[in-house]
Amino acid sequence: MDRKISVVGGGLAGLTAAIFAARAGARVTLHERVSELGGRARTHADGEFRFNMGPHALYAKAAGRRVLDEIGVTLSGAAPPLAGAAARYGGRVHALPGGFVSLLTTGLLGVSEKAETAKLLASLPKLDVSRFHGVPLRQTLEELARQPKVRELLAALVRLSTYAHANDTMCGGSALRQVQYAFEGGVLYLHGGWGRLVEGLRAAAQAAGVAIRAGSKVEAVRPAGGGFEIAAGGASEPCDAVVLAVPPPAARDLLSGEAAATLGRWCDSLVPVRAACLELGLSALPRPKNLFALGIDEPTYFSVHSSVARDLAPEGGALIHCARYLGPKEKPGRDELQVQLEAVIDSMQPGWRDRVRSQRLLTELVVSHALVTADLGGQNGRPGPAVPRCPGLFVAGDWVGAKGQLADAAFASGRAAGRGAADA
Repeated sequence: MDRKISVVGGGLAGLTAAIFAARAGARVTLHERVSELGGRARTHADGEFRFNMGPHALYAKAAGRRVLDEIGVTLSGAAPPLAGAAARYGGRVHALPGGFVSLLTTGLLGVSEKAETAKLLASLPKLDVSRFHGVPLRQTLEELARQPKVRELLAALVRLSTYAHANDTMCGGSALRQVQYAFEGGVLYLHGGWGRLVEGLRAAAQAAGVAIRAGSKVEAVRPAGGGFEIAAGGASEPCDAVVLAVPPPAARDLLSGEAAATLGRWCDSLVPVRAACLELGLSALPRPKNLFALGIDEPTYFSVHSSVARDLAPEGGALIHCARYLGPKEKPGRDELQVQLEAVIDSMQPGWRDRVRSQRLLTELVVSHALVTADLGGQNGRPGPAVPRCPGLFVAGDWVGAKGQLADAAFASGRAAGRGAADA
């Protein structure tokens, strides 16, 4: 095979697509507009602290892990402990019901609520979630849990697993499947941050023969001679197939004609999943045992990632992510976010302000470019990877294909797009 493929975008999906296309025998060039690969999987260093772009976690038994195993990228990380996890409700901190003892002793729930929660948590791992595909999450919660606070607890577990706060529009079946992945294998916080995962993908791409062009901004993708022409940096180059592994609006804007119209319709149907996050690097934890808290009546999250992941903070220090999951139409101000997230941290680590060595507030992170919605039938309603009526044109990313959510969707669609481009 002497097929030439261009991949636009050097994030998780783009690197994955490039690897699988190159391993299929194609000549692959990967274009990334900035100097650093990884996209939203980049890790930012501030002194001895290593910050991911928000609270990243990799599902241990989902699609992404299988793709990485196939590529041969070795993962190094650890699972956050469930023991001692907290639940915030009404501004107060309780034990998060995650096992028999915490369920028995928590002040979060009354006696009848504990009984219903025990039954629900026992049934969730084996629940046939397919009957909830196309059903809004709010309706799904009402069918599964009789008591309001039990429904709130289940909704909080969905937020934790999907990063999404959209009970009225999210697909119940897809949401519950993500919760099941959390039950089946848990998640990993990666040692050294997700930047090390990106380094592993880059090494695999280079070993497969991918030509990586960092700092190469693609300006247009045009049909040419039965294939395509990539315009970048004032020059153009031909190729037989293209994988667009960039955000949906960026993919649309690179195209023209019917391809641009198709991507435009896809863009109009997508609802981004967003979050805000206050990230802290502390010289030490005031309360070393207070490592995790999940908001039940508010969409918040607190976790000390450095408690299990190495090389995120200096010896004795701590790296904290405190997040608020944002609803589809929510646009809270910076001051509101700062106050709310600091209140969460106050409840878990009183006295933290005196130990701050690094901090930043990210007010609107795009966690995923596509909420898995009920009206499109869940993940099966997502577009791509092949673009209809455009032979040789593929898309990849967390908004593409029927497999997985979040990074898992990026890995799965990247593999499918890379193989498809090589075979087209």
